[in-house]
Amino acid sequence: METAEFLEILDREGRLLAAAAERAGTDAKVPTCPEWQVRDLLRHTGAVHRWATAFVSDGHTAPRPFADGPDLDGAELVAWYRDSHRLLVETLAAAPADLECWTFHPAPCPSPLTFWTRRQAHETAVHRYDAEAARGGTASPVATEFAADGIDELLRGFHARSRSRVRTERPRTLRVRAVDAGADAVWTVRLSAEPPVTSRDGSGEAEAELAGPADQLYLALWNRTPVPSVTGDPSLATLWRERSGIV
Repeated sequence: METAEFLEILDREGRLLAAAAERAGTDAKVPTCPEWQVRDLLRHTGAVHRWATAFVSDGHTAPRPFADGPDLDGAELVAWYRDSHRLLVETLAAAPADLECWTFHPAPCPSPLTFWTRRQAHETAVHRYDAEAARGGTASPVATEFAADGIDELLRGFHARSRSRVRTERPRTLRVRAVDAGADAVWTVRLSAEPPVTSRDGSGEAEAELAGPADQLYLALWNRTPVPSVTGDPSLATLWRERSGIV
């Protein structure tokens, strides 16, 4: 996918998130994140937007601390989130293609600008789903190509980092397959006492496979919904559910 496509998705998803949060109300529980109310969701996502904006706008080449969201609530908090999202979208749209700044995971990406646009598009899409879960009713769809890209970013980006807790005492192999996203939408995740190593292929034997349509699998791997289909050893699906939370 191209940077412009990620930017368009980010813009749409943030608007949908704000609308769902406004309708739900900031007191509403977020069933997909049981410890959160909508106010927590807005503060977190808006703070992430502002944190990302600073790397792009100021060209920071080293990590910077993450600041908490403001002590606002109700309509003021929704307005603050909308402003955070607008600032991020405008900053990414104005950034040069040859931007140099810090990034934080190794998923293949052509440039820091694409990294941050892609990362924030997926961040916002997942949390938009959270806001719509709090609001109730039918959730907005996730496009197949974007969902498959998000699976790739999660497996080859987030869980390639030392922070990943998806580990096993002995080597194990997990396969992930998006059944509607083309022949190459399959990943082999090799688990061990070290961070997972994921390749985008279906070669070799796997002890378990998590499969389903890309949009459903995307949300399942982010622990928002159940995995559509599990074959083989179910303990690896349990391991993913219990240990894959991003920290």
